[in-house]
Amino acid sequence: MQIDLQISCLNLACISCDRFCTLCSESLSSIQLYHSFMNDLNPRQAQAVRYLDGPALILAGAGSGKTRVITRKIAYLIEECGVSPCNIAALTFTNKAAREMKARVGRLLVDTDTRGLSISTFHNLGLNILRREHKAAGLRPGFSIMDQLDAEHLLKELLHRDDPGKDAVQLAQRQISAWKNDLVDPATALSHASNDLDARHAVIYTSYQRALRAYNGVDFDDLILIPASLFQQRSEILERWQNRLRYLLVDEYQDTNGAQYELVKLLTGVRGALTVVGDDDQSIYAWRGAKPENLARLQQDFYNLEVIKLEQNYRSTGRILKAANTLISNIPHVFEKRLWSES
Repeated sequence: MQIDLQISCLNLACISCDRFCTLCSESLSSIQLYHSFMNDLNPRQAQAVRYLDGPALILAGAGSGKTRVITRKIAYLIEECGVSPCNIAALTFTNKAAREMKARVGRLLVDTDTRGLSISTFHNLGLNILRREHKAAGLRPGFSIMDQLDAEHLLKELLHRDDPGKDAVQLAQRQISAWKNDLVDPATALSHASNDLDARHAVIYTSYQRALRAYNGVDFDDLILIPASLFQQRSEILERWQNRLRYLLVDEYQDTNGAQYELVKLLTGVRGALTVVGDDDQSIYAWRGAKPENLARLQQDFYNLEVIKLEQNYRSTGRILKAANTLISNIPHVFEKRLWSES
């Protein structure tokens, strides 16, 4: 097992300086695989933590310890491979989950300086990017972030001549959000409109974006859309952020939408320093733009993707898991898995 660690570390270019990790090359004999943060991992979890030879998809069934894997991998990158905390970003979907992840990493690395480590939601990462790249995005310093209610009021103002009802405003808002989640700009939305309602919504979308800029504001969807679009259009900005965030970890990947997927793909680039955790059986947010098929897209966009399955369950008995596996087997899958338990 110690040999495996040595090989993995030697194969990982030092993320902070593009050279082989000094710690790994100069003191291999002193490295121990199972430090305190590795002792309680099962073999598949340990494999997921140690894997650094390319992008990895950790297919994590319910109750299989996925958060443990992400937090231990962060600790592993910092403690074992000498990666600077400021070069690591872990992304999740709620502030509560981000706080829990930060707390767990803090307990693992209690004696380690982790300043600069980024553990946040997608939207917080997007906000940080916009604050640094506001000029390129056509925004002024101190731009405003409009929440859902603010955006609804703005749309109502834009539609006041037609005296729209609440349903009409919300319908337009949902359509605009769906376009943004798929990286569709107003001009493209209008040119691809297939009916009168789509065309009308596309015109509203154009006016809405113009109004946002006049107010020096963005909405929540823009926090992902604008950074992803900047990265697509401005290679120097993308390169700057690829050099800043050199290892990405993403939780609940089955809940990513098109814009979030593209943001991660662009930041990862050819380096392939990426670990995502997901499970298509736990996708429940398709109604708000989540695309569980993004798990399958990883195999198309990263030819050397390593798939590691976490199938050991720590929450339920074998009898319950047998019934669950029977039910799940009736659903089409890209990745097959069978949960099991020692209890």
